Amino acid sequence: MRILVRSYGCSTNQADGYALAGCLSKAGHELVNSFEEAEVIVYNTCAVKGPTENRIIATCKQARGNKKLIVAGCLPLVSFERIEKEVQYDGVLGPAAAGLVVDAVERVMRGERVVALPADFKSKPSLGLPRIQANAIVSIIPICYGCLGSCAYCCVVNARGRLRSYPPQEIVDRIQQDLKLGFREFWLTAQDTGSYGKDIGTDLPRLLDAVCRITGTFKIRIGMMNPNEIKDFLDELIPVFKNKKIFKFLHLPVQSGNDIILKRMRRFYSIDDFKTIVRRIRISLPSASLATDVICGFPGEDKLAFADTLDLMKTTRPDIVNLSRFFPRPKTVAASMENKVSQDEINRRSALVSAVAKKISLQRNKRWLHWNGTILVDEIGKITGSMIGRNPSYKPVVVRGSTDLLGRNIRVEVTKTFQTYLAARIVE
Repeated sequence: MRILVRSYGCSTNQADGYALAGCLSKAGHELVNSFEEAEVIVYNTCAVKGPTENRIIATCKQARGNKKLIVAGCLPLVSFERIEKEVQYDGVLGPAAAGLVVDAVERVMRGERVVALPADFKSKPSLGLPRIQANAIVSIIPICYGCLGSCAYCCVVNARGRLRSYPPQEIVDRIQQDLKLGFREFWLTAQDTGSYGKDIGTDLPRLLDAVCRITGTFKIRIGMMNPNEIKDFLDELIPVFKNKKIFKFLHLPVQSGNDIILKRMRRFYSIDDFKTIVRRIRISLPSASLATDVICGFPGEDKLAFADTLDLMKTTRPDIVNLSRFFPRPKTVAASMENKVSQDEINRRSALVSAVAKKISLQRNKRWLHWNGTILVDEIGKITGSMIGRNPSYKPVVVRGSTDLLGRNIRVEVTKTFQTYLAARIVE
């Protein structure tokens, strides 16, 4: 069959989508890139935010006519009732369903209506499954599934479950295999990489140490880690991060700058914890890039609490702020909380956070003007004739060049800085 696989959401879900595509291709199906060409549509969905859910439901409604539709990913476990009510589907699968998708396609083509949702979260897909990646240079590798958190606003735990980590050797084996295939950048991803290994007697620093011992020229990007997890092994993490194979990039979601709101959110750290982590990282890794997440308008967030969030941003100066407006999600504690903030006020606060974040990002990027160093070219640019590489701190650097540069380490000089990227010339 001609099958379109389209994934939404986080890097873990993108990796799940690559495994879906790999298993379908291995089974003899033809993967296509457009809706029009496809006989079967597989949407690998995300459920983390309400607006995202709305967009995906609207997209699923368009998959009608003579095409078969399989809805996979997190959304079926978070909002199955809505899918059942609004979507004319042929099959429904849960997240990381690469082991089930081939059978599901065969059954829906026979006219069956398939619902195969996991009864528990004890298993996880093999890292040895065939995969078809979107980028020939970047390999996304889940190091664990699930998390140890109980955030009041998060519905993903209902879709991904509790922590299940891969043994370090399985991760090392996958990286070595992908290195032979030409991949040169590896994203180690999870719902929370900071919780890695706590269910199997190891931790993230020991995994990174093992990965850095792999022979070859490559770079590692570490995915999001919660502050309450990283503070337990910061002394071990910082020395490992100094390895030249690891991008000096940390994603530490703070969500709010107010301790009372953090407790309502069920976040297990304080603002002082976050500040201490950032301060120590900035001292030990002065060029490191810091990304964080902020939620505007969580129930109970008054004007003073919101002001604390703005103050925290100005104090810690993150390079990137992933901003979310609070939106109640199904089956979460926050959905039934009182003292909700009006949508107009949430929008106003969101605009303020965005303005501050953009100003800080531009100022942080200006530090790189005239920087001369090496980048790994990992992406074709949106502008014709441009390529994008990453410097040691994972800053995107745009250069003019041919696709022959993909996967190469080249020397550049930054000539101009922008809020979201650096522009550079290639140094001969």
